[in-house]
Amino acid sequence: MKTTAKIIILFLFALLLLNVFADATDFMTVNIDGEEIGGPLGWLVGLVFAGGGMLIATIVMLFVGLLLAVVFTGVGVIVVGALGFAAGAVLLALAPLMLPLLIPVAIIWYLVARSRKDRVVLEKTPA
Repeated sequence: MKTTAKIIILFLFALLLLNVFADATDFMTVNIDGEEIGGPLGWLVGLVFAGGGMLIATIVMLFVGLLLAVVFTGVGVIVVGALGFAAGAVLLALAPLMLPLLIPVAIIWYLVARSRKDRVVLEKTPA
């Protein structure tokens, strides 16, 4: 597959070069207000106009990308804030329902902290 693609691309470039060099007198013609400009000057005018169009398109795409980045960042901040607010509301709504579960957790936490405090006190006393 890879060699086939390389051969096809090489063949297309060969056709492009054949088209360029076979008709070198009329390389490019540009039509400006009904007047055709051909030859090397037509090529230069076409190149300048095409390059100018590409430059304008590049600048427009950069500004649109910057605008979209700012807009989507603002929307992202709003979405993250809304998610945080929703999480807080859910926690407030579930807090009374979680109380029977939190009482054993608090007791175990107290016992573990008390035993840890005893160990720390024993380690700090001089022998």
